[in-house]
Amino acid sequence: MDQLPLEGMPRRLYSCTPSRLNTWLDCPRRHRFTYLDRPSPQKGPPWAHNSVGASVHNALAGWWREPYERRTPVTAATLVTRGWINEGFRDAEQSAAWRDRAREMTAGYVASLDPSDEPVGVERTVATRTSVIAVSGRVDRLDRRGDELVVVDYKTGRRPLTADDARSSLALAVYAIASGRMLHRRCHRVELHHLPTGSIVEWEHTDESLARHLSRAEEIATEAAEAEDRYRSWSGTARTRSADRTPPKVPEEVDAHFPPRTGPLCSWCDFRRHCPEGQAASGDRRRWDGLAD
Repeated sequence: MDQLPLEGMPRRLYSCTPSRLNTWLDCPRRHRFTYLDRPSPQKGPPWAHNSVGASVHNALAGWWREPYERRTPVTAATLVTRGWINEGFRDAEQSAAWRDRAREMTAGYVASLDPSDEPVGVERTVATRTSVIAVSGRVDRLDRRGDELVVVDYKTGRRPLTADDARSSLALAVYAIASGRMLHRRCHRVELHHLPTGSIVEWEHTDESLARHLSRAEEIATEAAEAEDRYRSWSGTARTRSADRTPPKVPEEVDAHFPPRTGPLCSWCDFRRHCPEGQAASGDRRRWDGLAD
């Protein structure tokens, strides 16, 4: 039987992304479904607002990879059309309408950019480690402003953003720390670029505020790692496949380390069908309900 780490013994680094940490923070049960259960429980159908977001993000990444002379609003709109993800919408008419809205917002956004101002990175993976975690993630865009780096994150959701969204984001803080360490430049500013409104909210971190975010990431990782160790101890010794190869039921003593955290977000969970508590906590959503009016 696999043994849990003995008290006082060093623990291996917890390898993670900010998304993995935030999933644990939001709901340990969803964390288990996403990262531990194999095969993973079947997800629900795709969400339309995720299709919009992915289509716009992909178009913006592609826009920066175009030659300078092709970095125009027309090119941005064309890239949205070419890469449009047609999933989760009510029907073809709604998809086409949102494709046109996405084209417009993306073209309008790039019109505000200087196409000659080359980013340090686009969809760039950054990473760092501490004595507790090895964390990595992908930054939408990394700019150089003078001698400093700035983390830029694109947002396409319907909710307007505030500076507090930038200040409190664990992911943006981790990206700033990792970018600064990898490229040996100061990186304290993080920005959220909200394409539907054309607004930019920003936050200038201090060394102390970044350190607090990193310490928080370590705390979350430590909690998640302990639960994951217990899961793996069970799965490595007690799991047996039935004749139809369906995975065995997770025992209560293991499942107890992955409690559901219920609330309004349960309506949007990809694993909602597998969680009675989540179904009881909030109502069903249509796949296009996340789109703005």
